[in-house]
Amino acid sequence: MSLLWIAVIAASVLSFAQKWIGYQAPPDVLERPRVSRITTLLPIALLGALVATQTATSGSEIVLDARLAGLAAAVVLLVLRAPFLVVVVGAAVVAAGLRALGWA
Repeated sequence: MSLLWIAVIAASVLSFAQKWIGYQAPPDVLERPRVSRITTLLPIALLGALVATQTATSGSEIVLDARLAGLAAAVVLLVLRAPFLVVVVGAAVVAAGLRALGWA
């Protein structure tokens, strides 16, 4: 078994243990206003960070390319309250179009 598979299995076990520990938290702790507010906003912050790092970075460098234009198109479509599928397809079309024009 390679070191990569050992790392994958270890990460899987740790992820499962973390999820199990989350289910063991008493409900009165989770219903406190501060904890409830944090748990509501935490996924939004994590998703925003993921989108930012996947859109504006390449390796350890900050890059401006067609992905950022696709994200901008998605934001415009979201502001216009377009359906989710239209947002995804619109962003992909903008990014692919700019890449086809040579702006990588």
